[in-house]
Amino acid sequence: MRLRIEVNGETRVADDVWEGESLLYALRERLGLPGSKNACEQGECGSCTVYLNETPVCSCLVAAGQAHGQRVRTVEGLAEGTADTALDPIQRAFLEAGAVQCGFCTPGLLVQAHHLVETTPDPSDAEIREALAGNLCRCTGYEKILDAVRAAVREKAGAR
Repeated sequence: MRLRIEVNGETRVADDVWEGESLLYALRERLGLPGSKNACEQGECGSCTVYLNETPVCSCLVAAGQAHGQRVRTVEGLAEGTADTALDPIQRAFLEAGAVQCGFCTPGLLVQAHHLVETTPDPSDAEIREALAGNLCRCTGYEKILDAVRAAVREKAGAR
């Protein structure tokens, strides 16, 4: 089948997509967007989290055909350019807080944290933990990730 989706604001087309192929596979292998990571393929780790029509989803659990005609935003679409100053506040905060270690979980954490910061003006620590509960990290111990989210929240509040 032919897959036509809007990815990061740009209409993209992929041909010969298998009906049961995951959105994750289509993004990585057919559309050349390797940011979302393929880890568990069961929706347990969160490494493949992307926005589908403004809702974070595990792209490994979404059939590519379900995304036909829809809007997808990947970790690559969070930044408004390539310079550090063009990074989204959550991306900058992760870098500055040292919340990135091996980087495998980072794309999913960034998308999920971005969604939290955009939808919850002043999240409590419990709300941050709950929002990130579906994203597993084996390297950081989470404290620097929580620090990064708190910093992004403060930056966003200062910009209002």
